[in-house]
Amino acid sequence: MFLRLLFVLLTALNIAVGAWLLLGQPYAHGGLPTDPGVTELRLLSEMPTATRALANAGAALTQPANLNSSCVALGPFATPQDLRNARQALAGQATRMRARQEQTSQASGWWVYLPAAANRAKALEVARRLSARNINDYFVVNSGDQSNTISLGLFKDPANARKRRDEVAAAGFDPRLTERSETVPEYWLDLVVADVGKFDWRSRVTASGIGAHSTGCF
Repeated sequence: MFLRLLFVLLTALNIAVGAWLLLGQPYAHGGLPTDPGVTELRLLSEMPTATRALANAGAALTQPANLNSSCVALGPFATPQDLRNARQALAGQATRMRARQEQTSQASGWWVYLPAAANRAKALEVARRLSARNINDYFVVNSGDQSNTISLGLFKDPANARKRRDEVAAAGFDPRLTERSETVPEYWLDLVVADVGKFDWRSRVTASGIGAHSTGCF
């Protein structure tokens, strides 16, 4: 009796396990994971190598590079306001723009002078000799790296500077003439344009002294 009952229990257990394996697994029966007529979604990594290569090539073709773009620098602008005006005027002509500032040296005048004397007393002696020969409008420098130099004038016009030098030389002195310079800021506008042949900046930029040249893209 016991053996018959054990046999019945084992049989029932096997039936139950078989039913669970058959009916309890997802998608074992029933519909597909996608609706009828809809292509099954697959990861690119699950596709064959040749298919992946074609897909990558197609993606690359949808992002063409703009080979006609050119980069142009406009300037120099004398003031930041001139630069802002140009930037506003050219807003529709460029795909990108940037402003930058550079430092440059420019002539501030021409200086006529007598070289520095050995000491203050000798510099004052030379100054008295200048006065005795009716040469006025001089200044004895008393400090800095030009100490004991006698300044005979700073001129904007080089012709006037040469005239002053010749007058002092005719009185028996040995004046020097040198160009003075100073560092000043200048302003530039860099632009990326799609077609440089159609880029018309001259009719839009009103500041004077402005030029254009090719520059590195950014």
